[in-house]
Amino acid sequence: MTALFVQLLTQPERGWADIRKEEEKSSNHYIPHLFIGALLPAICMFIGTRFTGWSLVEAERIRLDTPSALQLSVLIYLTIIIGTYMMALFLRWMSRPFQAHPTFNQCVGFIAYIITPFFISGLGALYPSRWMAITVLVIAGAYATYLLAVGLPVFMRIDNRKSFLYGACAWGVGLLVLVNIKVGMILIWILALGPTYERDVLQDQSYPIREERPVETPGVRPSAE
Repeated sequence: MTALFVQLLTQPERGWADIRKEEEKSSNHYIPHLFIGALLPAICMFIGTRFTGWSLVEAERIRLDTPSALQLSVLIYLTIIIGTYMMALFLRWMSRPFQAHPTFNQCVGFIAYIITPFFISGLGALYPSRWMAITVLVIAGAYATYLLAVGLPVFMRIDNRKSFLYGACAWGVGLLVLVNIKVGMILIWILALGPTYERDVLQDQSYPIREERPVETPGVRPSAE
C-alpha cells in the first residue's frame, strides 16, 4: 500500500497502471488504503479541536471537550467511508454511456485513491484555522482533480476523449455528494449530539481590567499625590 501511495503522488500515470494490476489480483486491495487513510484526518481533527483549539476573536481560544471532539472525529471518519461508497455507486452508474464496465469494487478503489490528497490535507486540522482549511482543501482538490483526469483513461481503460466528459460528470457529482454528506454530518453533530465548547480568555496584564480602573467623575480632575 505504501509503495502505491507514494507512486500515485509522484508518478500518477505509472501509479494508476500498478493500481489496476493490483486490483486484478485482488479486488479488495483498496481496503487498507481507504480505512487506514481515513483515520488521518479524523485523528488530526481530534487533536486540533481538543488540544490546539481555534480563535474567532483576539485573546480567546476555543476548544471542544473530549466527548465532543471524539464525536466529531468519528463522524468525519464515517463520512469519508460512506461518501466513498456513495460516490462509487454514482461512478459505476455513469460509466454505461462511456462504454466502461467497472465493477463496484473497482469504483470504490478508484475513488479511494482519488481522495488520497484529502487524506493528507487532514494534517491541516492539527491547527484549526479558516485560512489553513481553505489553503489545504484547495490544494487537495486541485491535485485530486489531476488524479481523476490522469486515472480515468488508465484505470477505466476508456478513450481519452470520453474520459474528459466522464471526468467532468464525476467531478460534479462528487462535489454534490461532498456538500450534502458534510451538511448532514454537521447537522447531526450540532442538533443531535450537542457539542460542548471550552473558552479560554487571555487577559491583557499591561492594564487593569475594567473593574480595577479608577472611576473619574466628569468635570473633576484627579488630585495629584
